[in-house]
Amino acid sequence: MAASAPTPHATGFPTEGRCSYYVEKKKRFCRMVVAAGKRFCGEHAGAAEEENTRKRILCPLDPKHTVYEDQLEKHLKKCNSREKPKPDFFIQDINAGLEDETEVPEQLVPISSLSEEQLENLTKKLRKASAGLDSTLKDHTMSHPALHDALNDPKNGDPAIKHLKQQASILGNIEKLNLLGPRRCFVEFGAGKGKLSHWVDIALKDAEKVHFILVEKVTTRFKVDGKHRKKNSVFERLQIDIQHLCLSKIPVLREGNLPVVGIGKHLCGVATGFLLLKKRRK
Repeated sequence: MAASAPTPHATGFPTEGRCSYYVEKKKRFCRMVVAAGKRFCGEHAGAAEEENTRKRILCPLDPKHTVYEDQLEKHLKKCNSREKPKPDFFIQDINAGLEDETEVPEQLVPISSLSEEQLENLTKKLRKASAGLDSTLKDHTMSHPALHDALNDPKNGDPAIKHLKQQASILGNIEKLNLLGPRRCFVEFGAGKGKLSHWVDIALKDAEKVHFILVEKVTTRFKVDGKHRKKNSVFERLQIDIQHLCLSKIPVLREGNLPVVGIGKHLCGVATGFLLLKKRRK
């Protein structure tokens, strides 16, 4: 990958033992640990002239990271994005809306590829299907005292405050519905770093028999699950697409007989559709 030499910045020098590559987009040095005697981490090794002889390429399994071309075969065997054995709770297309396992999913096409006539027909179908529905959305913005300190922390910038307000509102609505309590399992769909579950756990304090299942289809960095390893709550992370997730086959739900509370903050429209189909199937 193309790399440039570190540029001067306001914070001084990189931390000892950390990468010396300056990430211009983030306005800071890379925080990855470097090997003994090296200035740059593997990802930014190309920035050092002495390491320019080896070529780095995008990983074919996940283009979000790179790998040395001469080590590609070895990397593919241990890459976190490699295909792994399917767990029991993986059932192909169980939430895709298919009537039975033999049905073939319809081929999806982008709306931009439809003709004017096809768009008109689609619009008519949507209007007919939504006729009589009350589409007025009511504002249920709330807050929760568990996030009071974080919301008033001057160290948190506007982007962080935006997410904290959303999480506080979700917690407030969960509590209003009497779902925030002990002896239950919270399943966070599209968990990402797991911050929503993190705040639910803080709100519950030392409630007994609370289990968290964090569902995310991709590998995630900087997860907050580790902050709760010594607490009473149990955090379990499942790397799986919601489209193929069968909740009834997850061991803790099958054996623990705990009520399930589904939560989420980062779900896209498709993932939301899978969840609604899952609920209808139940």
